[in-house]
Amino acid sequence: MSIVFIVSAPSGSGKSTLVGRLLKQDPGLLFSISYTTRTPRGREVQDQAYHFISRKEFEASLECDEFLEHAEVFGNYYGTHRGILERAQAEGRDLLLDIDVQGERQLKRKVPDAVTIFVLAPSRLELEKRLRARSEDSEEVIARRLDGAAAEIRNYGAYEYVVVNRDLERSVDALASIVKAERVRRARMEDQVRAILGTFEKGS
Repeated sequence: MSIVFIVSAPSGSGKSTLVGRLLKQDPGLLFSISYTTRTPRGREVQDQAYHFISRKEFEASLECDEFLEHAEVFGNYYGTHRGILERAQAEGRDLLLDIDVQGERQLKRKVPDAVTIFVLAPSRLELEKRLRARSEDSEEVIARRLDGAAAEIRNYGAYEYVVVNRDLERSVDALASIVKAERVRRARMEDQVRAILGTFEKGS
């Protein structure tokens, strides 16, 4: 059974960079590429950064209940298609999702044993510096993202793990350690259950 890992963070916390590094070193993880109605930014490529679709297409998929979770953020839809979990299970890999706080709540209801990880920049000042360094957003959008970050951070208690992204290498190591620990924990649990079931099969 695939383990579902959910990584959330305020925009600008370095989550995408961390996730990208983790995926490169762990072939046992399958990344869930989200669907979105927003337009591509910078060098984002269709079906690599996101599956970019129209609002009409997204809403049609919503009506057919094709998403495990979805959210509307700053006027754009984002969502995780059901098919990606089926693919992970078929390939014998664990699933890694990069989704926001709204999406985490929805997905956790549908996949209660999903492992949740919250990534934080070390301070508001550092977060602002990172947002400005991207050179992607207007002043208005940056201000809105900083306000939204405060609201998201208040939800940290809903997550099982918190990683403060002060140093890239250490933060990647922290994420990798969480993945390894959860795999070991699940494997031990499955072994114990199989052993108990075995006693029933033997009539013990």
